[in-house]
Amino acid sequence: MTISATRRLWLLIACIVSVDQATKHWALNRLSNGRTIDLVGSLRFNLAFNKGMAFSQATGAGPIIGAIAFVVIIVIVLWLRRSAHGVAGVAAGLIVGGATGNLIDRLLRGDAWLRGAVVDFIDVQWWPIFNLADAAISVGAVLMIVASVRESRSTT
Repeated sequence: MTISATRRLWLLIACIVSVDQATKHWALNRLSNGRTIDLVGSLRFNLAFNKGMAFSQATGAGPIIGAIAFVVIIVIVLWLRRSAHGVAGVAAGLIVGGATGNLIDRLLRGDAWLRGAVVDFIDVQWWPIFNLADAAISVGAVLMIVASVRESRSTT
């Protein structure tokens, strides 16, 4: 990986974390007291707090989820430094940026180590409420699968 490609990935991660945290700050300030903002169709902004993992499963397991997220971030960053490039590199950057954004919530939005709730606010009303970090992780996961399939096809 070239230095400029590495810098681009770190810039992608920094942008995801920054935009994620800025939108969560906006949501906390604008959507408190049960306020919702209807946008288009079923899409609305609606503040929610998730102490569990995706889709509010495993509520109360925040410290375990946070520790796993921390390990995943470290493993992917180490992999990025050695060999990530192209679509796989972008996918890894999206996953690291999203995981870092949500880990910051767990670290800073609670009253004990890793006991904070993740701020969610994008509500389509037919899917669990999520945030931009969740979207980055999901898109990154899909891109990682695409990159893996492309890689396996090129080696066979």
